[in-house]
Amino acid sequence: MKNDNKKGFYFKQYEAPHQSPFDKLFGIFKELITHTSGDFDEAIDWLRELDKEYKLTDEHYSIDDFIEDLKKKGYIKDEVKPDGSSGLGITAKTERAIRQQALDQIFGNLKRSGNGNHKTKHSGNGDEHTGEFREFHFGDGLERISLTESLRNAQINNGVADFMLTESDLVVEDTQYKSQMSTVLMIDISHSMILYGEDRITPAKKVAMALAELITTRYPKDTLDILVFGNDAWTIAIKDLPYLQVGPFHTNTVAGLQLAMDLLRRKRNTNKQIFMITDGKPSCVREKDGSYYMNSNGLDEYIVDKCYSQAQQARKLHIPITTFMIANDPYLQKFVNKFTEANQGKAFYTGLKGLGEMIFEDYETNRKKKIK
Repeated sequence: MKNDNKKGFYFKQYEAPHQSPFDKLFGIFKELITHTSGDFDEAIDWLRELDKEYKLTDEHYSIDDFIEDLKKKGYIKDEVKPDGSSGLGITAKTERAIRQQALDQIFGNLKRSGNGNHKTKHSGNGDEHTGEFREFHFGDGLERISLTESLRNAQINNGVADFMLTESDLVVEDTQYKSQMSTVLMIDISHSMILYGEDRITPAKKVAMALAELITTRYPKDTLDILVFGNDAWTIAIKDLPYLQVGPFHTNTVAGLQLAMDLLRRKRNTNKQIFMITDGKPSCVREKDGSYYMNSNGLDEYIVDKCYSQAQQARKLHIPITTFMIANDPYLQKFVNKFTEANQGKAFYTGLKGLGEMIFEDYETNRKKKIK
């Protein structure tokens, strides 16, 4: 008898999933608008150049058709530019789409959930059931009583004939407390982030956008503040991330750390942390009189000592600092090692590739432990 049930693998030529002409161009456009720091005209110029080289469009759907669809779908709008001329700019809808794309690219294996779910080893009045039961205590909510287990206890303790339910029969299902985290993400925007022919600011922006989207969708009870530091430090809104650019700045790491700790002091969450993305050595501090002391030659002892002091101060406040160093100079790694030792934090020496995954993994790890 012939057996037609064949087992094994079947190979065929890869077929890309179907995309509409708009969707195909929109994915590229979101990438370009991130690289151009939100400059719509420059992004479209790049898109037209790519179209010439790779034939992205045809006679049925052109770049101009794509721009019209962007308008109709609410991704771009008419605006007045700083020089007074009229033009087109992206909308909040596009900003959200860019953050989501960054999340998909970096953390594509994640599933969304409605509530924060950073588990700790501590049980308490949380919102995640552990599957374990304990006796009822005064103050436990009635909604936490397990009716089935309580009735079972009453039957065992009192029998069926003289059935009665007493307080000693009541049991509740234990729940696990979900920790909340306040995070400050520091991004170096000194001029070295675009020097030597390498664009380091765009990957940093992508990480920031992905982390922002991750926290707002997966961990809505957490807080995230984003600050940038050059000669000084200041906060930026999540919606402004696509427009972030480097400047002709030195690296005032001290100002960034001071602002980060000020932000975290105001948070009620017990768990707090600082993530710092940088590629250069600290080369600037602001003095009490408002003047700047700058030195780009090597590691200035006066500047780095102030950095160590800030690291120690963060340690006293129970704020760990995780440094993501996207440079591999040995003398800079030595500085980061000493800085990390002063804070008792962590340091990762990484290139641009894998930066997002590394930050996510560290974020998740910190969610699973209670920072004392």
